[in-house]
Amino acid sequence: MNQDKPPLAIVGMACKFPGAASIQDYWRLLVSGHNSVMDIPKGAGNRRIDVMFADIPNLPDACRFCSYLDDIEQFDPQFFRISPVEANWLDPQQRMMVETSWRALEDAGIDPLGLKGSLTGVYTGISNYEYRMRIVESNHKPVDAASSLYAMSGTSMSGPNGRVSFFLGLRGPSKAIDAACASSLVAVNDAVSDLQRGKTDMAIVGGVQNILSGHVFKIRADAGILSPDGQCKVFDASANGYVRGEGCGVVVLKRLQEAEADGDKIWAVIKGSAVNHGGDSVGMTVPHIPALEQVMGQALRDAGVTAAEVDYVEAHGTGTSVGDPIELEAMSAVYGQGREPDRPLLVGSVKTNIGHLESAAGIAGLIKAVLVLQRGVIPKHLHFHNPTPAVDWDKMNLRVTSEKMDLPASNGRPRIAGINSFGISGTNSHIILEEYLAKNGTSNDQNRVINVPQTVSASGELESPLSDGETTPQRQKRLLPLSGKSPAALQSIAENYLQWLDERGKEITLNGSAAAPLFADMAWTAAMGRSHFEHRSGIVFHDEASLRQKLTALADSAENIRPQAATKIAFAYTGQGSQWTGMGRAIYECEPVARAVFDRCEAIFQAERKLSLLDAIFGRTDCDLSNTAWEQPALYALECALTALWASMGIQPSVVIGHSVGELAAAQAAGVFSLEDGMRFAITRGALFAETDSGAMAAVFASPAQVASTVEEINASTQGIGLSVSANNGTHQVVSGPIAQIQSIIERFESEGIRVRRLNTSKAFHSAMMEPVLDTLEASLSEIAIQAPSLKVVSNLTGEVVGSDQTLDGAYWRRHGREAVAFASGVQTLAELGVDLIIEIGPRPILTNMVALAWPESERPPFMISSLQVPSGDMPEDAAKSDFEEAVAQAYQAGLTIKFEGLFTGEVRRRIQLPGYPFLRDHYWIKESKRRGFSAGDHPLLGSRRDFASGEVAYETEVFRSSPNWLQDHQVFGRVIAPGAL
Repeated sequence: MNQDKPPLAIVGMACKFPGAASIQDYWRLLVSGHNSVMDIPKGAGNRRIDVMFADIPNLPDACRFCSYLDDIEQFDPQFFRISPVEANWLDPQQRMMVETSWRALEDAGIDPLGLKGSLTGVYTGISNYEYRMRIVESNHKPVDAASSLYAMSGTSMSGPNGRVSFFLGLRGPSKAIDAACASSLVAVNDAVSDLQRGKTDMAIVGGVQNILSGHVFKIRADAGILSPDGQCKVFDASANGYVRGEGCGVVVLKRLQEAEADGDKIWAVIKGSAVNHGGDSVGMTVPHIPALEQVMGQALRDAGVTAAEVDYVEAHGTGTSVGDPIELEAMSAVYGQGREPDRPLLVGSVKTNIGHLESAAGIAGLIKAVLVLQRGVIPKHLHFHNPTPAVDWDKMNLRVTSEKMDLPASNGRPRIAGINSFGISGTNSHIILEEYLAKNGTSNDQNRVINVPQTVSASGELESPLSDGETTPQRQKRLLPLSGKSPAALQSIAENYLQWLDERGKEITLNGSAAAPLFADMAWTAAMGRSHFEHRSGIVFHDEASLRQKLTALADSAENIRPQAATKIAFAYTGQGSQWTGMGRAIYECEPVARAVFDRCEAIFQAERKLSLLDAIFGRTDCDLSNTAWEQPALYALECALTALWASMGIQPSVVIGHSVGELAAAQAAGVFSLEDGMRFAITRGALFAETDSGAMAAVFASPAQVASTVEEINASTQGIGLSVSANNGTHQVVSGPIAQIQSIIERFESEGIRVRRLNTSKAFHSAMMEPVLDTLEASLSEIAIQAPSLKVVSNLTGEVVGSDQTLDGAYWRRHGREAVAFASGVQTLAELGVDLIIEIGPRPILTNMVALAWPESERPPFMISSLQVPSGDMPEDAAKSDFEEAVAQAYQAGLTIKFEGLFTGEVRRRIQLPGYPFLRDHYWIKESKRRGFSAGDHPLLGSRRDFASGEVAYETEVFRSSPNWLQDHQVFGRVIAPGAL
């Protein structure tokens, strides 16, 4: 292989061929030996055929036969940002190319919309614009500027590739290649060249063909190149022409080295390609043996392989008495060189199955050859009974695969195939394909394409969370993100995933937990290999049963899902009293990003206290986590770990707010101090506050004025430190102070019928009882570098955003430890800032409820998410079950852009085949008036005559208000009324 021409990987494929709407259908058609050619004579009641051949007399028998696609008028324009009006003028070839390109990218596990702005090229083989001819012949031509523009852009030959590039926002080359029947294989060659020369980083290559003009069809039949008996009998003595077909095939190409590095699925490898012209031969439409030999030899040299190494050639296979012998002679001359007598070249042609797709023929042959290499099976070449006598078969070391057979074993080397294609204009193209082998030398399983494993690292500018040799325990929950552009699409997706599960019953039976590779790879591919639309559902599951249950529920309720579009995110950091033993254990064990932060905090704690904070948090010691000396650093460590974990998901706040000690982690998130400096401060703060005298706190559900007045009254009647209002949380106020006075105020409010709740704490935070330690607290920050916040911080002191003239230094934190928490005012500020999503960063949901109650009634309440929950079970292992996936699911459903790599950090994942997007198609076609010419036997009033095999005769016509003219005589109050006799 020329080192200047690196090999290319086929990483995705999709097709829409006659009788095969997918790659899986295509293989089933081939391996079953199915023939998709249809026999539909004019007048048999098929509207498409009758309209296409209307007013064309004396049709040759060859016009009866074709491999047609079903429902070519069906399309989902809204999905592709096309108006219904424009869709009517859009050539089906554009529709098929954009749909099939999307499918091919999905097959590759590549997010199509994620390619926006990339150097991705689009190459389309196309050689007709018969839909434009239909428009020109129609009685309903475009009459205004908009429809004329739609008709022009919608029917140009450059439209299919341009449409794909436009819709996906691609910046690479975009080419339409017309080389007649060689168009799509020449398109592959052009893409290969651009990839090898660095002109594009990825290529979407397709071929497309529609049959819509009866006149063009008849010209081909009259030229004698179509089979009058409707079969492509390639290489057979009875070959008498080809049968036309239509369809679209697309492959996605990348440089092999990059495909392996990106963890792509690799169907096969393109080793070499070549294109030439027949030159001055017998005739421009006749293949030229020397030119065919030259293009095959050039492709082999380009691939760096010998002819004898090639196992199979997918022939062009014209199915004509002229073209077949020429191709056989050329293949024999090139591929017979150095070949052992007992190892003939194996030859077949897909035209015997689906007809000649003309401009899409080459891509159909290429995809078949890929499947032959991947499956290790050569499908039966149909209609080959008596070899053509025009060649000396005894001198040719080749064999037509007239029966299905296994591709011969290769003794460990990759098996190789060639694809041949030439066009009526004299252009020839040849491609050399190689089987892709895994790194261990194994070949593809027949039912699965080799997926290069990919080790997932954290996204964003994060330090590597895994040390050498460290592995991550299997995650016990998975998030399956599903989305659609409408509720109906989301419902179909859920149904398709249920079917996908049914099809993999045996594999799931072996391991049905969420930790199983199949489910992990499913979640990975759905997250990374699909575009995400506005109607969303995040399904969190732990095994097959829970996945099925939630998919079924989604299928039944998708119509109730409404798009969310959160735009401004606030992180709210929980304060004291929220801790519980075992908090964060699940994310520590399963999330390397969180574990890295925990471990850094643990190192600081051990250096300062000579004890393990993590042992206390996770319940590995008898330590009392409610002791503020442990509680404050524990909350800081957990909340910083959650901040980093959200960042690994691509979720970062534009504003932060904390409640009491929660503001320390909020400040660290805003870059006020480093993780380690903040940890030292949390340790010091916790230890100092633990040294204060015992006190108490109570939540009073009364107005700020009433509570302040009562506190003032009680303080005036007692000696000592007195009570302090320590927080304004909106619906309730918190009072702190000596135990006796707290008990007194509780009794006072209860006697007045006011609800009061004593808090579970032995300290009186944010009160005068903290003052003995405030000097030391302030001094502890004197050696720490304090930075200006990198994002908005809503202060507990003022309830407002920290101003540019404020410094969060020791003096600030001194006041912070003593003064009341202005949380309700902070919530008001969040509303004024336009926050519409609040994520609570803490061990349990506390602030979300307080925010909801304090949010201004005049403002729309925000979407609120809790990062973690308290386990519902009583078993210790419940603490190991993370609820973080549920929080990410909610963020996804809120419309946030998620970097899903964060849910797979440290894992080795593969992209697998999953259900694609369910296009919601409808009828879009130009208005066509049925031609009123009559054939023999037709009736001027009853219309076209239909003769049935039973001997019955029927007539068919179309009636319009303006035609026939006599209907204008049947009007009542200006409206045409059909007469009863009609």
